[in-house]
Amino acid sequence: MAISTVENRTQPADNPAGRKRRAIKPGWFLVSPSVILLLVWMIVPLGMTVYFSLIRYNLLYPGENDFVGLENFEYFVTDAAFLSGAGNTLLLVGSVLLISVVFGVLISALLEASEFFGRGIVRVLLISPFFIMPTVSALLWKNLIFHPVSGILAAVWQFFGAQPVDWLAHHPLFSIILIVSWQWLPFAILILMTAMQSLDQEQKEAARLDGAGPLAIFWHLTLPHLARPIAVVVMIETIFLLSVFAEIYTTTGGGPGYESTNLAYLIYTQALLQFDVGMASAGGLIAVVIANIAAIVLIRMIGKNLTDKQ
Repeated sequence: MAISTVENRTQPADNPAGRKRRAIKPGWFLVSPSVILLLVWMIVPLGMTVYFSLIRYNLLYPGENDFVGLENFEYFVTDAAFLSGAGNTLLLVGSVLLISVVFGVLISALLEASEFFGRGIVRVLLISPFFIMPTVSALLWKNLIFHPVSGILAAVWQFFGAQPVDWLAHHPLFSIILIVSWQWLPFAILILMTAMQSLDQEQKEAARLDGAGPLAIFWHLTLPHLARPIAVVVMIETIFLLSVFAEIYTTTGGGPGYESTNLAYLIYTQALLQFDVGMASAGGLIAVVIANIAAIVLIRMIGKNLTDKQ
């Protein structure tokens, strides 16, 4: 009885002020400057964009800054180039994702399943295009591959007696898809090849002992193991592919017409070619909303995938 009394006396009293002091830790004061700086860095440009999207702000008419409400959004959405830009954006993103995932899985599986001299060098060569700047890679494809006179494809066409094709003029969006896919396929290979190295080899050996062939092992073991890496590749590439600009600016300039214009390049034309900052700001906000919707959907898909796998 005496022992319990002593223990009760030694325990601290339930003091709300003490709990409040314990809740306020020094770490909050150390983190708060970077958090505040990050918020200012995000909120100020976003606030300025929202402000410009609600006024008539054209650089050719600097004195006319009247409030127009949602008029800029209406003009941007009803513009003749908006549907073409949105359709080209969806086609570009979907095509590059399909090429990256399919060929990334196949190339990674072949590299993992085969043993040959110089495999490390081959891996480095496969990953290296990802580290080339978009403008440089676009110029390489434009002048060395797609050029109708001195390009590699023109030499191949002439070798077989065919007329060379001006790819950037006759197939502009397809050419952009090839250029961007060449840039992002190494990223998919890097992620998927790293994930394959963590595959349990004992499961594969057990499947071989049970009589499973290479295709059955690939379908029932390798692909399920790559579900999470594929979801990560799709999410990251989608966010970046929605803002493809340098490749289009360097090669086709969005043309002919609007055949290779995406939303990012359409916003550029509104802001720096037509000097309509208000409409370009409205288009930028629309693009931000689309990107956030895509990110939320993809994150939920990845979360569901992770939950199902656990």
